[in-house]
Parts: sequence; structure tokens; C-alpha cells
Amino acid sequence: MVEKFIMAGATPLHLCDSEVGDRCVVLLHGYLESMLVWDDFIPYIYKEVRVVTLDLPGHGISVVQGEVHTMEFLADTVAAAMETLGIARYTVVGHSMGGYVALALAARYPERLDGLVLLSSTPNPDTPEKAENRRREIALVQSGKKELLARMAPAAGFAADNRRRMSDAIADLTEQIVVTEDEGIVALLNGMIARADQNAMLQASPVRQLFILGRKDEYIIPEVAEAMVARHPQAEVAWLDGSGHMGFLEEPAACAEALLAFVGRS
Repeated sequence: MVEKFIMAGATPLHLCDSEVGDRCVVLLHGYLESMLVWDDFIPYIYKEVRVVTLDLPGHGISVVQGEVHTMEFLADTVAAAMETLGIARYTVVGHSMGGYVALALAARYPERLDGLVLLSSTPNPDTPEKAENRRREIALVQSGKKELLARMAPAAGFAADNRRRMSDAIADLTEQIVVTEDEGIVALLNGMIARADQNAMLQASPVRQLFILGRKDEYIIPEVAEAMVARHPQAEVAWLDGSGHMGFLEEPAACAEALLAFVGRS
């Protein structure tokens, strides 16, 4: 992977690019993560496809651009980055919040996508309860208590029976939160609160779709995941039976197999 700093439109962006492969997969990280979260997963796929990872603005070492990072702004930034790299078409894989960005890409740039993969993500908007929880997180960060997020959030992403085994990954995620700028966290929380319901867009989209879901996900609980699958018969589905919200780390081989099979059919 070759590390680069590029201009994506008007936004400076930090990314990595394997630079080799006829087909390209773009991996978009989730909330409180950075492109580093993909490091252990990339070896499972890079021999088959070109891989691009990046720090979404507000996380990692990409810049913060204002008080609200809408999913549309982030999608435009990703699209501009791919133009700068000279990659005309690609499959976008969005983990959690990255899935919200991937959905905005599918809405705004469907002609550029070979496929859309929602990895532990959903086209549903925030419920009022979820939006209020995000506002509480904003207040927490603005009051200088980000360490509470770092203490609680990483472990909750893994299935309960995987947490001991994944202790190193949990420690890495904790460190990623610690080094994330407070302003970036707030901007992305504001953007997630404001995002649109993408169900109708997804149902009508010409872009091929794959959902990769964890059976033990405590964020997208099984009932919600099953309802989402039922609502979107146009999408392919891969279940990771032993995973929570972080299936690409909990069951990387199975996750990679589902992703590469999907890309191979494009």
C-alpha cells in the first residue's frame, strides 16, 4: 500500500492505494475509526483487487471542514479522490458510518460504481432516540470527556464472546479515538444526525448491492437486520454468524470471501 496525501476537490485527503489490479475496491471506515482499521483485512483481498483506503475528513489525519460533515460532502470528497487517482469505476465498501457515505455515493454517482457493499451498516435514518444519543456524545466531547467514548465504544463493536480474543484490535481502536480531533468527531456526529432515509434510493438504484451483516451485532440487532434484508430483496446478503459489528476483523476470511465473490460477479 502506497501512502499519499492528495487534494480531493478542495479537501486535503490522506489515503493509501495498492495501485495494482483491474478492479478496484474502496474501503470506507466507520465512526471513531480511520483507514488504519483496515490494515489486518487488506491482506485477505489485495492480491485479487486494487484496494484504496482513506481517512474520511474529520477522522484520522484528514482535515476537519466545518461544524457539520454531511454524508453528501463526504461522498463528494471520496468521488473527487477517485478522480484524482484516475480510477473511473470501483466497488465501494462502507463499514457502519462509512456505509452512510457509500449510500450517498450511490445516490450521487451511480454511474461510477461497480457495486455497493454495506458492511454492518443500514440505509435507515437515525431514530429520534439515536439522534438524541448522538447529541449526548457531542456534549460529552465538547465538555472534554472524549476518554469516556474511548473507554466504552471499541469493545461494544465486537460480539461479546470475541472481545477477549480481539483485545489487541480493541486497544488499537481505543488509540484511534484518543488521537481523533474533537472537532472531527462533532462534525461527523452532526452529519449522521442530518442524514436522509436512503431506503427508497437503494430500492431504485441501478447499482449492485451486497449487505454483510453480523448475527451478533449489538448496534444493528438481528431483528433490525432481518427487516432490512426483507425490505431489500434486490440486495445480495452475506451473514457472518460469529461476528458483531466488526465482522471484517472478527471473521476476516469469511468477510473477504463474500466481498471478492461479489466483486467477481460485476
